[in-house]
Amino acid sequence: MESYPPYPLSTLLYVPQSVLKQNIPPSDWVSVLISIILIFIFLACVAVFSASENAFFSISPATVDELRQDDSRFAKATVFLMTHPKKLLATLLIGTNFVNVGIVVLSSFIMNILFDFSISPIAGFIFQVVIVTFLIVMIGEVLPKIYAVHNSMKMVKLIASPILTLSKVLSPLVFILEKSTSIIDKRITKKGHMLSIDELNHAIDITSEEDAPEEEKEILKSIVNFGNISVKEIMRPRMDVVAYDKKTDLASLIKEINEWGYSRIPIFEGNFDRIVGVLYIKDLLPHLGKVNDLAWQKLIKPPYFVPESKKIDDLLKEFQNKRVHLAIVVDEFGGTSGIVTMEDILEEIFGEIKDEFDEDELFYSKLDESSYVFEAKISLNDMCRLMEIEDNSFDDIRGDADTLGGLILEMTGKIPNLKQKIEYNHFIFTIESVDKRKIKRVKVELIPLLEG
Repeated sequence: MESYPPYPLSTLLYVPQSVLKQNIPPSDWVSVLISIILIFIFLACVAVFSASENAFFSISPATVDELRQDDSRFAKATVFLMTHPKKLLATLLIGTNFVNVGIVVLSSFIMNILFDFSISPIAGFIFQVVIVTFLIVMIGEVLPKIYAVHNSMKMVKLIASPILTLSKVLSPLVFILEKSTSIIDKRITKKGHMLSIDELNHAIDITSEEDAPEEEKEILKSIVNFGNISVKEIMRPRMDVVAYDKKTDLASLIKEINEWGYSRIPIFEGNFDRIVGVLYIKDLLPHLGKVNDLAWQKLIKPPYFVPESKKIDDLLKEFQNKRVHLAIVVDEFGGTSGIVTMEDILEEIFGEIKDEFDEDELFYSKLDESSYVFEAKISLNDMCRLMEIEDNSFDDIRGDADTLGGLILEMTGKIPNLKQKIEYNHFIFTIESVDKRKIKRVKVELIPLLEG
């Protein structure tokens, strides 16, 4: 049997003197020196790219908003890159990979000139792969990222403009990478399982602790449903809005303001469908001593109009951005449907919010476990919540109605008579108070379903 001489690991790792090539020409030494210099330059570039990634993505949104007010070159470059994060990331990744490839090629070029690792391949592997990788990871990745975490703004000031310039230079490759990642992202998103609102509500019920307050569950459910609620569902209808004509004299206006106690009042010209502005009562306070010569109409602020169909999560963002607290709700024909305030939106999450000036209004009374008397202007959502029934119980007949009175009108087609009873499914509605113009109060009875 043929035998082979043993080659222990120590022998394989040993680099014999013959590995180092002899009689290397001076021109090759010049090439080696230039390559080493280029490797250090490339390592510096890798370090900058790695530090840039951490530095940019460590900037808070508040800092970006502050930079928007700055006209300096670095601020404009930073805002652009932060508002195009995919472009920024693509630029950094492409730059990093190009430089890494350059380092590997140059290191292989140096090794081929100086060494012959055919005798000891493992030593060649250590020199060409392990050492080069260690240098790239330690000098080009780890140390720069640690520095960037603690000096993010200092780094951004130095590199924002160069990175933006590089992004323009590499724009064809950046464009291709952006588009390819967008396609992949869309495909992954489509395959993802979208939870329905009912599933999320059920998840809240089964994952909440047994002793968790019911109010906490209701708040979580309100947040889940928040983006699915339109302005029309929470607005104050026009019949309940206090508004004044632009021609109203100041004395009468102040008297009415004292009576109602609102801090913001819509002002119209001619009729309520022609809202021309909103009067902030705080703007009147500095002028109260100049009642005789005050043209209060000059204090009116421009109105902010929103359609009935707008979702309240979008409206909340617009309230925050525009720094307004009241919007005029208009219908599809441009007529005024009502108003909606910041408080109305917040009450959808946290429930009714009362301050020290709010009076306790009773919109309902509970007669027994299945009978209630409601004010006709109560919203259907509130009525369903108080009766602990599904909020879609009347979807088949409600039409455009948002209040209990509107629901009765949808069912009857006219103003019903006093004590008239209207039946629908397992509900009985009895008209308790009504006049020629509107329904005022309704008794609602829930008939228990017979178990067969």
